Amino acid sequence: MTALLAYTVFGLVTGGAYAVVAGGLVLTYSTSKVFNVGHGAIGMVMAFLYWELAENRGLPQWLALLVVVGGCAPLFGLVVERFVMRRLAGAPVGITLVAGVGVLVGLIGVAQVVWPPQARPVRPFLAEYGVHIGQSFVSGHDLVTLASAVLVAGGLYLLLNRTRTGLAMRACVDAPELAALYGARPHRLSALSWAIGSALAALGGILLTPVVQLDYVTMTLLVITAYTAALVGRLRSLPWTFAGALGLGLVQSYAVAYLPSSPFWISFRAAIPALLLFVVLLAMPQSPLRIGGVRGSRGLAVPGGVPTAVAAVGFAGVVVALALLTDGVVAGQLALGLVFGIVLLSMVLLTGYGGVVSLGQFTFVGVGAVVVARLGTSPVTLLLAALVSAAVGALIALTVLRVSGLYLALATLGFAQLMDKLVLQSPIAFGVRGSLEVPRLVSSAAAQLVLAGVVFALVGAGVLAIRRGRLGRRMIAVKDSSAACATLGMNVRWIRVGVFALSAAIAGLAGGLFAQLRETVAASDFQLFNNLPLLLFAVIAGVTSVSGALLGGVLLMLLPVLQSGFPAFAGVAVVLLGVAAAGLARDPNGLVSWFYRAWSWRRA
Repeated sequence: MTALLAYTVFGLVTGGAYAVVAGGLVLTYSTSKVFNVGHGAIGMVMAFLYWELAENRGLPQWLALLVVVGGCAPLFGLVVERFVMRRLAGAPVGITLVAGVGVLVGLIGVAQVVWPPQARPVRPFLAEYGVHIGQSFVSGHDLVTLASAVLVAGGLYLLLNRTRTGLAMRACVDAPELAALYGARPHRLSALSWAIGSALAALGGILLTPVVQLDYVTMTLLVITAYTAALVGRLRSLPWTFAGALGLGLVQSYAVAYLPSSPFWISFRAAIPALLLFVVLLAMPQSPLRIGGVRGSRGLAVPGGVPTAVAAVGFAGVVVALALLTDGVVAGQLALGLVFGIVLLSMVLLTGYGGVVSLGQFTFVGVGAVVVARLGTSPVTLLLAALVSAAVGALIALTVLRVSGLYLALATLGFAQLMDKLVLQSPIAFGVRGSLEVPRLVSSAAAQLVLAGVVFALVGAGVLAIRRGRLGRRMIAVKDSSAACATLGMNVRWIRVGVFALSAAIAGLAGGLFAQLRETVAASDFQLFNNLPLLLFAVIAGVTSVSGALLGGVLLMLLPVLQSGFPAFAGVAVVLLGVAAAGLARDPNGLVSWFYRAWSWRRA
């Protein structure tokens, strides 16, 4: 009984910190209809800033907390709202998600530049105080966390439901022009909501720091639990969000206490937030979220069959010439860039044509790599990797058929973390050592480059053929208006399953090529965080064209090369990547479209 009470108190404390973070997420969404994927990254950066002031500079804890939560975090929220989110007003869900991912990756880059990796212990609040409940001790930090959660939940509820400012915030979301006629100022109210939301993200991150320690990715992805709590409240109910956060904290605490300590159950405990996110998304009724794909500009022109064939042959010839002219190191790097380009081709099909934003596409690359690593390298196993990945993609699509838009994107995020923790990091995938040796299909780096170039040309031509065909026309129609397509008798759901399966097959094929090119693959190659740069490079280069996939693959290959050659540039590159993604979020045709427009202008 004493142990149960202790774990209950620990779960309530952890859930209280989740409630603070989730409250800020609900506030920003309910007042701007923008789901801030970078909410956890804001809390992470502000927690590092708190450490800098309180631990490294010697400020009193209360003063450091006041400076960060009361000054720096709200100011940063104002900057994000003014220069990123305000430009996305009225944009579809996919575009706002990409902008949020850009903010997330950029903030991680900032943290890496300012605070290089090292151990940074943080003192809890009121460490010398506490109370005994039975035989369990509740520290002063635990009491501060619980009190903060209650005050935040109550304060936000009163703000949104009992004050003129809160009512005006909600009114500006539904009809900003009409609210402005009654004297409201939509831009100021939106800025206020983002300032408060950023302050709550900072407070939650600081409260969680003594528990999880300061880590860039861990603290950023810890907010997945806050996502789950916010979705329990359907992104608008603060009492349900508060209850969901406490329930999630209790579930995690009881899992630590009563589940076995075998490797599988340890991985299962780490996957509980993603599992609960998946369950909540599937169990809750569909909310009237604004649903949309990656739209905002017309896609690039699709070439016909003959120009596509000529371009594919010409591209293969260029690749052969590069293989003959470059040394082994450069040829290997170019081959890796083409493999990444094949992965981005899967996103052209899914996101560019299908309008579905996936935050877990790199997981299918891992599935294909596991198949090839386990069965050996051959053309047959490469095709088998594509088939297995297609089956997994179809299974996921069938599971989440009833959700769309934002819910679907978050479901892919939960699926990616589940696969990461329960499958890819288990001995089932990469063995007890966590890595596998993979024989190459062809030996030399030049031959690898030619192989990757031929596969890219074939897959790219196939993607364009799908776009020109009946399925492609239906995909574009469903992306533009799924309701109109359903009215015309089109089976929208099965089109989505087909697109998911085809996209996953292309990613799985790329995973097989990646495994035999690297020769040694491990679970760390396919972690959840690797999905986010993939989406950013797809958007920056152009997620609606094959040429955008080629450019994005080369850029994705060049990033670690530049970071290893210029270590001081490592964090700055990630910052620039996030800023570019946020800036290009409204133009899914990306940098490639700028090139085509410049070429058209020059010809004119």
